[in-house]
This record gives sequence, C-alpha cells and structure tokens, in this order.
Amino acid sequence: MSVWVNGRRRSTLDYRDRGLNYGDGLFETMRVLGRRIRLLDYHLDRLYAGCRRLRIAAPNGAKLRRELERIASARNDAILKLIVTRGSGVRGYRPTGRERTTRIIQLHASPPGSASQAATRARVRLCATPLSINARLAGLKTLNRLDAVLARAEWRDARIWEGLMGDGEGGWVCGTMSNLFLVRGSTLATPLLDRCGVAGVMRRWILANAASLRLRPVERRIRWRDLASADEVFMSNAVVGMRSVRTIERPAGETLRFSRTKTADHFRIRLDAR
Repeated sequence: MSVWVNGRRRSTLDYRDRGLNYGDGLFETMRVLGRRIRLLDYHLDRLYAGCRRLRIAAPNGAKLRRELERIASARNDAILKLIVTRGSGVRGYRPTGRERTTRIIQLHASPPGSASQAATRARVRLCATPLSINARLAGLKTLNRLDAVLARAEWRDARIWEGLMGDGEGGWVCGTMSNLFLVRGSTLATPLLDRCGVAGVMRRWILANAASLRLRPVERRIRWRDLASADEVFMSNAVVGMRSVRTIERPAGETLRFSRTKTADHFRIRLDAR
C-alpha cells in the first residue's frame, strides 16, 4: 500500500485531526482499471455533495482530480481510497471554522481473485445489527461506519460474501459494503435511502442505465416479502461492480434462493464496455 497525505508521500497524521477524533469526514473507495478510475465523476460528485452537507471546506476540484489520476496511473488494477476530513482542530465537537481540510489517498493492490469472485453468485446473510437512522446523514459516505463494523463482525464464514442490514423497523436497506437491487418482471427496485444507508456510485450508475435494459427503476421500502417474491437479486459497489445473489440466509430461519443472473450480467457487460 502507498499513502499520500495532503499531496505528500507519507503515512503520519496529526493526532488532533477531527477525522480521527470524531469521524468528521468523508471517504470514497474507487476501482482503478487500465490505470483509470472507474466512475470518477460520480465519486467526485458524491464527495463534494457530502462536503457541502457537512460544511467541510472541499479540496480544490481540479487539483484533486489531477492528483487522483496521477496516482491511479501507477497501477493497471487497484483500489484507490480517498479520505477527506475537516482537518486538525482544538478539543471539542464544535468546529471553529479555521480548520484546514486534510486529504489522504491510499493505493492498494486489488485482492487476489476479485475478478472471478465478482462473476460468481454470492451467499448473503441477514445482520442483527441495524443501521442508525439519521435523515441528515442519509446517503453520505461518512467516516462513521461503526454500524457496518459491528454487522460485519457477526460472521466469520468465508463463504458468506455480504451481510444485509435493516433499519430496525422491518425494512432492508443495504449491505455492509454494498447496495441492494431486486428484479421482478420489468421493475428494478432498490431501497429508498432517505433515512439511512449509503448512496453508492454504482447504484447511481445502475439507476441511470436501467432504461437501456427496458427496466423501470423504483426506490422504495424493501421488506422480507419483497425479497421472497423477487425474480433476481443482486448487490453492487464501486469495487466489484455488480454481483448476483444466490442465497439470502436468515440465521436459524428461512433461506431464500435465486437462480437468475441475467440482469446483473447485462449491467456488467455494459459497465465493462464503457
């Protein structure tokens, strides 16, 4: 792994940084393919929208893009993580407004076998840990990811790829690291993210391209009965793209099984052709 802090090759951080102390910041995890960042415009759109909502002084757009593209050009296939924090400050929750934004970029090698894994159908389980509901933070990819950390700690079976998280009120919202999609007939449904969950960049791309597959995209509450009646279920994130779901397992309970992968396969082909 290689690390840059505020444009310099190093791995040290001021202990007063608000990202470290309070999770006061945002991050983007991006896939590098062919030395280029996939869906970079979407990643930057989400980052700057998050900075506006959190009132963090955003990094210079042109400078940040050049920096990301330069670092990405060093690898043919990699994972690029960008962290933006409010910066270092005095003790206490209240920002002074005088903080200077910190940006951290990490370049990781892609995990071995990630390409073949994305093409296989996944086992998914339900998580007991619910998402925290806060409409003011809904959709953002903030540094506060403890819900997902606790949910991911619920299983150690390496055969299970992902855990599906709910809102604590019977709705299923997203995975610990992915967004959820259901296909039934010509309808492509994905959970509404107005109270919790992360609005993934791959989710945005899928919704924008649904019509090209003659699908009608819908954002709504998803219940267990919706999962049970779906023709196809798949999940998405910026790193793997789309991954079809084979089973959704309810610990000590019912298991849903899906055999269809057509929609996810078609989206994957379109994404690869970009």
